[in-house]
Amino acid sequence: MDPNAAPVRIPRKVKTLLTKETKPHIQELLVQTTIISRYAFTAVSCSMLNRHSAATQGVFQFHIPTAAYISNFTMIVGGRVFPSQVKAKEKKVTKEGGENNGKKNKNTPEQSEGEMEVFRMEVTIPGRNRAVFLLTYEELLQRRLGRYEHVTSVRPMQLVSRLSVGVTVVEHSRITYLEVLPLRNGKTPSSNGNGKADVGPPVSTVVRQNDTFCKISFTPNIAQQAKIATNGMLGEFVVHYDVERETGTGIGDIQVLDGHFVHYFAPKDLPVVPKNVVFVIDTSASMVGTKIRQTKEALFTILRELRPNDHFNFVTFSKRIRVWQPGKLVPVTPNNIRDAKKFIYMISPTGGTDINGGIQAGSALLIDYLSSKEESHHNSVSLIIFLTDGRPTVGIVQSPAIIGNTKAAVQEKFCLFTIGMGDDVDYRLLERMSLENCGTMRRIPEDADARVMLKGFYDEIGTPLLSDIQVEYSEDAVEYITQNLFTNYFNGSELIVAGKLTNHSSDSLHVQVTASNSDRSIVLEKDVSIHEREQETERRLAEAEAGPNVNGYVERLWGYLSVKDGLKGRLRSQTSAERENYTQHTTNLSLTYNFLTPLTQMIVEKPQVLADGTLAQTQKEAETTEAPPPAESSSQLSEDDNSLTPQGLHRNQPPKPTSAVSKATSVFIKIGQKVKHLF
Repeated sequence: MDPNAAPVRIPRKVKTLLTKETKPHIQELLVQTTIISRYAFTAVSCSMLNRHSAATQGVFQFHIPTAAYISNFTMIVGGRVFPSQVKAKEKKVTKEGGENNGKKNKNTPEQSEGEMEVFRMEVTIPGRNRAVFLLTYEELLQRRLGRYEHVTSVRPMQLVSRLSVGVTVVEHSRITYLEVLPLRNGKTPSSNGNGKADVGPPVSTVVRQNDTFCKISFTPNIAQQAKIATNGMLGEFVVHYDVERETGTGIGDIQVLDGHFVHYFAPKDLPVVPKNVVFVIDTSASMVGTKIRQTKEALFTILRELRPNDHFNFVTFSKRIRVWQPGKLVPVTPNNIRDAKKFIYMISPTGGTDINGGIQAGSALLIDYLSSKEESHHNSVSLIIFLTDGRPTVGIVQSPAIIGNTKAAVQEKFCLFTIGMGDDVDYRLLERMSLENCGTMRRIPEDADARVMLKGFYDEIGTPLLSDIQVEYSEDAVEYITQNLFTNYFNGSELIVAGKLTNHSSDSLHVQVTASNSDRSIVLEKDVSIHEREQETERRLAEAEAGPNVNGYVERLWGYLSVKDGLKGRLRSQTSAERENYTQHTTNLSLTYNFLTPLTQMIVEKPQVLADGTLAQTQKEAETTEAPPPAESSSQLSEDDNSLTPQGLHRNQPPKPTSAVSKATSVFIKIGQKVKHLF
């Protein structure tokens, strides 16, 4: 290994090449997460000992959720502290073709796996000495299928004398559901050594809980670790939970702290909105085998769950386009379900991949259906679910053209949800296609159970409850709010808006939510006492003894969402001036909160070890860690800065956070709307 390589997120299959004879011994690995109202702060501490007299290379690597932001990294080597610093990424003009000086970075987002990526740091540890690695990151947990999921990776690559994972959950509302899952490797539970899947929490797990607080610890000793995995690859420690929420007409939960607020909106017990859905399925030759079999199994299951008021159709694409029921969407009847199953069963993969043709055919079906049924389906939700395992090879293959054609075909009349299977997908293309058309993109790793993941993704978006949701607040009380317009709200999910309160003396915040459901438009309104909400938030934090580090969680959550919004806006920007505006403001916000994002880089000081194995007293070398660039089409300029190292931190979605709660108002611009937005 090159000792001068930067810390880097790598695919999880890559293992260190250090031999057992020289690899430092991990004495201690402590991971502590505190979740305050869905916002998770995680601190990792890893202590390595070089038992040998000669200096050796120590490698610290840790899996981090893709949606998280690194907020700090520090090393202590030989008793000396080596901090890091987050700085704006320097712009680098690229040559034609959009690649970084003609070099293609190996660690592209397309190759990252699933929803975890790896932070990696390599350092020389002097003989008979110790290195301590301290890493912190933050993320906002997303509610899916009626629950929040927090995942801690436990993969130290060796048995550890002192191993501890702690998860503390502090919620404003009552915790109604809590489960600690068996250790998970990939998407499946771990085995207990006898070939049978474990049931219940991992051995040594202890849970203490009351109505709004729980403390979970996982502290396996060496013998218990060896029973799970002798190589130290224990798996993922997974916690699921959910909280109590108001029924149909509730305005949601609003929390106030330090001049900022966060609004969680997840109504329940609402009637289901009928949906019009077109499934556009890749049937190119690369789908042969397991992929098409699992896709068919998932579609058979999904067909059984379509509701009587839904309408649907199927489009398959390879080098040719096939439409199951040309020119229409059909209602859910026993005969139509039977015929659809026959169509799916007969699918036979062959040929190339005409992504543009598939999208055009699916969009035309929906547009024609909606224009002919304008009145009767005014309150229905329309969407395309698009699945592919490859890149475009037939028809139009240029990403910018496909993106433009997709937007023109959709016409803002429905949402496009994209799913990529395996390692050969252009995830940047899929992400932009969905992002520009009010949908989301989901990855299915090469070795994952596609049947389960496809079914799970459909379950998330298969039950729409509201459409055209707008959340507004008192004009004189709030400014700089995050996204407050949402196309759809699906059962089991949650809409989150955060904002900065003005300095005006008003103690009341007027909240209004307007939306459409299955048969009418609805308006929810409520006046909230800012002072009372802040007192309640402070009281719960004090009761939970969550510690001083999480006191600014509402502001940090606001910063986290604001950065996410800025990166999405930058991706959707149509002009260079608009893109530059988003870039500047999102960069400033990232620096304010010390977040490592695609627009920032982390400069890490590293020790220099002399020839005799001792630590140099003055000289230090600095290395650069970068988050991956945001998804963008190949016609746009890459902003990877490889001036210090050709390696970087890469991932498929925006990167990770930190702590420095200074004010960021100077980086905002105002838009002529009731409530000001960041961008």
